Amino acid sequence: MSEIDFSQGLLPVIIQDADTHAVLMLGYMNEEAYRQTKETGLVTFYSRSRQSLWVKGETSGHYLHVVEIRSDCDGDALLIRARPAGPTCHRGTYSCFTEKGELSGSFLGHLSRLIQKRKEEALENSYTARLFSEGLPRIAQKVGEEAVETVIAALSGSAYQTAQEAADLLYHLWVLLHAVGISPQEVEAILRQRHEQRRSGM
Repeated sequence: MSEIDFSQGLLPVIIQDADTHAVLMLGYMNEEAYRQTKETGLVTFYSRSRQSLWVKGETSGHYLHVVEIRSDCDGDALLIRARPAGPTCHRGTYSCFTEKGELSGSFLGHLSRLIQKRKEEALENSYTARLFSEGLPRIAQKVGEEAVETVIAALSGSAYQTAQEAADLLYHLWVLLHAVGISPQEVEAILRQRHEQRRSGM
């Protein structure tokens, strides 16, 4: 990170979903808002219209939980990766750049959250919840079955069928990860670490 420069007063702040990588909104911070954000772990902006600090979600409960803060190369803009506790926009949409019901960014990130939600809610009519209720052996069996079906589809030469089976495999693999308490982000971090080690010649 560059040294953050508040000499001009307010800095533009881009909020990005830490799991889906979607841009959620744009706001502004002064030095006090930045300091409060770091101390509380909740994104706090400076409202230009009200001329005061405001914690995003303080009224709705849809807070933005900070994962990482970065500045740009000049230190005059911030990128905050956060996990939203509900819709980000005041219109009730996922982000300030999407329409109602639209999910932007990586769907695998949204899928991971949905699987965790189904695990916690344990709804009777949910296939995902039923998998969790059947236990780890059944979930692991499904991953194995879908892996074999993906291989068969690939060897048959059908791109469409391979994509369909790969989607099933990824879904069941995501369920398996949640079942054993591993987040997809942890797996991604391992892949990134391996890449960086190989790039550095280790």
